[in-house]
Amino acid sequence: MILRHLFTATLIGVITSFGAVADGIGDPKKGAKVFKKCKACHQVGEGAKHRVGPQLNGLFGRTAGTLEGFKYSKAMTTAGEDGLVWTDETIAEFVENPKAFIPKSKMSFKGLKKEKDRVNLLAYLQTFSDNPQAVILEEVDADTTDGPALDAAVLALVGDAEYGEYLSGDCKTCHQTSGGDDGIPSIVGWPTEDFVIAMHSYKQKRRPHPVMQMMAGRLSDEEIASLAAYFNALQ
Repeated sequence: MILRHLFTATLIGVITSFGAVADGIGDPKKGAKVFKKCKACHQVGEGAKHRVGPQLNGLFGRTAGTLEGFKYSKAMTTAGEDGLVWTDETIAEFVENPKAFIPKSKMSFKGLKKEKDRVNLLAYLQTFSDNPQAVILEEVDADTTDGPALDAAVLALVGDAEYGEYLSGDCKTCHQTSGGDDGIPSIVGWPTEDFVIAMHSYKQKRRPHPVMQMMAGRLSDEEIASLAAYFNALQ
């Protein structure tokens, strides 16, 4: 079954931005102007130092939360430990909506909503990196869009909604339990099977969202089933 509402808005925005970067249309000079919005917290270039945020030289290819001499939030350090590496695609997604990408990080910036600003910023930051990584979009095989390969026993698990509520803290950082949609699609009332398939799609990295892959990778089959039961019960 194709997951029609699988974080559609986020994925479309990410793919659009990545395609622009891959096409090489970023303008470093315009990106320098965009970076003025970042200067209150970050420095880049010769002599750059840590400020409220870390300096951004050599950003591309670096594991998140690992730059020596800067005190990162626990959320950022954990993201790095879980495998988050800064590339065109992850940086583009982060600067679009930092709080949605890494909940509880110290990044208070609201984000760059315009695609052209994100692409130009990336082009500018690449000029200060020895390891720029261009995005290469690969076509997803038709059979992977139907979701992950799951044992029937996993789909048959009956989750504990109360335990799911206990586990749902990170989810609620971005997703509203009221069913509201503030730029992040609602997951309230999702059919449990759809939720389980979605989470395992991220866990198996068949769906392209680094943060969701990271979060799903921490969850057991029983925990995913319990979250599914909790969010399904919300109205």
